[in-house]
Amino acid sequence: MVRAGLTAERLARAGAELADEVGFDQVTVSALARRFDVKVASLYSHVKNSHDLRTRIALIALEELADRGAAALAGRAGKDALTALADVYRDYAREHPGRYDAARYRLDPETAAASAGGRNAQLTRAVLRGYDLTEPEQTHAVRLLGSVFHGYVSLESSGGFSHSAPDSQASWARIMDALDALLRNWPPAA
Repeated sequence: MVRAGLTAERLARAGAELADEVGFDQVTVSALARRFDVKVASLYSHVKNSHDLRTRIALIALEELADRGAAALAGRAGKDALTALADVYRDYAREHPGRYDAARYRLDPETAAASAGGRNAQLTRAVLRGYDLTEPEQTHAVRLLGSVFHGYVSLESSGGFSHSAPDSQASWARIMDALDALLRNWPPAA
């Protein structure tokens, strides 16, 4: 019999916590069953398999990031908005490393379209409105910002910047300055 109180939502939330503790790639239905001290089979009435569980965790992470991003951007524009959104991603990765990894989990097109991933992209586009970029340059800039944010966060979280001066916060601030300058002076298309 399934333990009372287990739901797909509760399992996904517990999976998100587990991801932050042990890493997103270690989250499985079996690991979650051990956490709840139940048999694996009892969880299959709530989640189909580990992929389904990871998808649910990814949806939680995308929603949390979008909510944080929207709150951070309220009333901001230009470099202030750029830095606020970048800090959301960096802070989230520090606070929730497993969930941050989950936010990049590959979703099928239908699930992705219904997720908060679109809200996250729109928040980046909202930042770019302060820089007066039109399409397709705006899409290029969205991809650039995502690459820089994720790349920096990934290198920082793996200890890539812990062995030399200046500290990573100083570099982060300079990168925000450089991105702001680049976005204000976006090169014309060739």
